[in-house]
Amino acid sequence: MNLLFALDDRMTTPLLTTLYSIVRNSTATRYDIYVIQKKQLQETARITAFCAALGVHYHPLIIGDTVFSKAPITDRYPDIIYYRLLAQQYLPTTLERILYLDVDTLIINDLQPLYQLDLGTNLYAAASHTAITDNVRDSFNQLRLGNYEAESYYNSGVLLYNLPLIRQQVKPTAIKDYIAAKKLTLLLPDQDILNGLYGHQIKKIADERYNFDARRSAIYFALSNGVWDLDWVITHTVVLHFCGRDKPWKKDYHNRYAGLYKHYAHRTQLLLQSQL
Repeated sequence: MNLLFALDDRMTTPLLTTLYSIVRNSTATRYDIYVIQKKQLQETARITAFCAALGVHYHPLIIGDTVFSKAPITDRYPDIIYYRLLAQQYLPTTLERILYLDVDTLIINDLQPLYQLDLGTNLYAAASHTAITDNVRDSFNQLRLGNYEAESYYNSGVLLYNLPLIRQQVKPTAIKDYIAAKKLTLLLPDQDILNGLYGHQIKKIADERYNFDARRSAIYFALSNGVWDLDWVITHTVVLHFCGRDKPWKKDYHNRYAGLYKHYAHRTQLLLQSQL
């Protein structure tokens, strides 16, 4: 299983928690982790030791800091987030698929069914968070981004890549031109670019299974007429995504799934300590 992350030094600890949850709950026989970074992470030695303890193969992808120097950025959305749009430029050409995950995700069931999904002629597979969107919002995003063929507005935090087709069709010049044309309308920059340019070439996956927004458990429960309750999530959901500004590694985080995340974070720290 090939897995992709993009981060800076602030997010190395959450990365390790996500990795721990993947290995403990998935059934792949080998894990190759590719981590996009502008410069070598300060915690490289710790990441390498932790991956070795898990039996994971760690591949840092150090790509510099000038590729998206003119793209819109904020404290919440640094330029590193754009690198997932051009990951194919830096990954080995022998790879045919890879699964990107945000580091604020927790894997609580087997990733293999998602990883092995038949992508057909689609460039990507992603979820649209149907539980928190509606037709009006989808229409607004189509108008704002100029892609009227896209079925939905997709979240880029869980993204399965069809690398052979992406290498053929996703070009840096198209992305840079789109940024220049739409710069003032980009709200969630890299996610908006993904949807605006390639939303019509994304295979839709179920968010309640593969990109469950942990903030919205009450909405999922209501929309499913009570089916998607806590027991259902623990049994069926694969990817819990802690979207938004509040993050589960913070002490004041009190979401319904806070205890679950903190358990995995604690087990991660125990494993780390055993390697020091």
